[in-house]
Amino acid sequence: MAKKQSASSVQGVHRRGNAKHMSDKHIDFSDIAESTPEELARAVRIGRPASGQAKQMIAFRIAPSLLARIRKLAAKRETPYQTLLHELLEDAVEQQST
Repeated sequence: MAKKQSASSVQGVHRRGNAKHMSDKHIDFSDIAESTPEELARAVRIGRPASGQAKQMIAFRIAPSLLARIRKLAAKRETPYQTLLHELLEDAVEQQST
Protein backbone atom coordinates (compact mmCIF):
# COMPACT_ATOMS: atom_id res chain seq x y z
CA MET A 1 0.00 0.00 0.00
CA ALA A 2 1.42 3.39 -1.03
CA LYS A 3 2.04 6.00 1.65
CA LYS A 4 -0.56 8.75 1.57
CA GLN A 5 0.96 12.16 0.87
CA SER A 6 -0.50 15.12 2.65
CA ALA A 7 -1.36 18.05 0.40
CA SER A 8 -1.92 20.27 3.41
CA SER A 9 1.77 20.53 4.20
CA VAL A 10 4.32 22.55 2.27
CA GLN A 11 6.18 19.37 1.41
CA GLY A 12 2.99 17.80 0.13
CA VAL A 13 2.28 20.78 -2.11
CA HIS A 14 5.81 20.70 -3.55
CA ARG A 15 5.72 16.96 -4.10
CA ARG A 16 2.39 17.20 -5.85
CA GLY A 17 3.85 19.61 -8.40
CA ASN A 18 6.95 17.52 -9.10
CA ALA A 19 6.84 14.38 -11.18
CA LYS A 20 9.34 12.68 -8.89
CA HIS A 21 10.66 13.88 -5.54
CA MET A 22 14.41 13.65 -5.02
CA SER A 23 15.91 13.90 -1.56
CA ASP A 24 19.04 15.96 -0.90
CA LYS A 25 21.13 12.85 -0.31
CA HIS A 26 20.67 11.92 -3.99
CA ILE A 27 21.84 15.30 -5.34
CA ASP A 28 25.48 15.69 -6.37
CA PHE A 29 26.75 18.98 -4.93
CA SER A 30 30.42 18.23 -5.65
CA ASP A 31 30.66 20.56 -8.68
CA ILE A 32 29.32 23.59 -6.78
CA ALA A 33 32.12 25.84 -5.54
CA GLU A 34 32.10 26.92 -1.91
CA SER A 35 31.17 30.52 -1.20
CA THR A 36 34.05 32.91 -0.71
CA PRO A 37 34.21 35.28 2.29
CA GLU A 38 33.45 38.18 -0.08
CA GLU A 39 30.32 36.42 -1.38
CA LEU A 40 29.19 35.67 2.15
CA ALA A 41 29.73 39.31 3.16
CA ARG A 42 27.46 40.42 0.28
CA ALA A 43 24.78 37.87 1.12
CA VAL A 44 21.33 39.30 1.78
CA ARG A 45 18.85 37.81 4.21
CA ILE A 46 15.71 36.56 2.51
CA GLY A 47 12.45 36.47 4.43
CA ARG A 48 10.59 38.75 6.75
CA PRO A 49 12.49 41.86 7.76
CA ALA A 50 13.56 42.13 11.36
CA SER A 51 11.23 44.76 12.79
CA GLY A 52 12.02 44.35 16.44
CA GLN A 53 8.30 43.82 16.97
CA ALA A 54 7.95 40.22 15.84
CA LYS A 55 4.84 38.47 17.06
CA GLN A 56 5.17 35.31 19.10
CA MET A 57 3.62 32.13 17.77
CA ILE A 58 1.34 30.32 20.21
CA ALA A 59 -1.09 27.43 19.98
CA PHE A 60 -4.42 27.16 21.73
CA ARG A 61 -7.64 25.25 21.28
CA ILE A 62 -10.71 26.97 19.90
CA ALA A 63 -14.18 25.63 19.17
CA PRO A 64 -14.59 24.81 15.47
CA SER A 65 -17.83 26.80 15.29
CA LEU A 66 -16.14 29.90 16.75
CA LEU A 67 -13.19 29.56 14.36
CA ALA A 68 -15.62 29.26 11.45
CA ARG A 69 -17.36 32.46 12.55
CA ILE A 70 -14.03 34.29 12.87
CA ARG A 71 -12.94 33.12 9.41
CA LYS A 72 -16.28 34.20 7.92
CA LEU A 73 -15.98 37.64 9.52
CA ALA A 74 -12.38 37.94 8.31
CA ALA A 75 -13.43 37.04 4.77
CA LYS A 76 -16.08 39.80 4.87
CA ARG A 77 -13.38 42.27 5.94
CA GLU A 78 -10.96 40.84 3.37
CA THR A 79 -8.28 40.27 6.01
CA PRO A 80 -6.49 37.11 7.16
CA TYR A 81 -8.32 35.50 10.04
CA GLN A 82 -5.16 35.48 12.19
CA THR A 83 -4.90 39.26 11.81
CA LEU A 84 -8.56 39.68 12.74
CA LEU A 85 -8.11 37.41 15.75
CA HIS A 86 -5.14 39.52 16.88
CA GLU A 87 -7.18 42.71 16.52
CA LEU A 88 -10.11 41.22 18.45
CA LEU A 89 -7.82 40.14 21.27
CA GLU A 90 -6.13 43.55 21.39
CA ASP A 91 -9.50 45.29 21.59
CA ALA A 92 -10.76 42.95 24.32
CA VAL A 93 -7.61 43.39 26.43
CA GLU A 94 -7.76 47.17 25.99
CA GLN A 95 -11.39 47.22 27.15
CA GLN A 96 -10.56 45.08 30.19
CA SER A 97 -7.64 47.34 31.09
CA THR A 98 -9.72 50.52 31.31
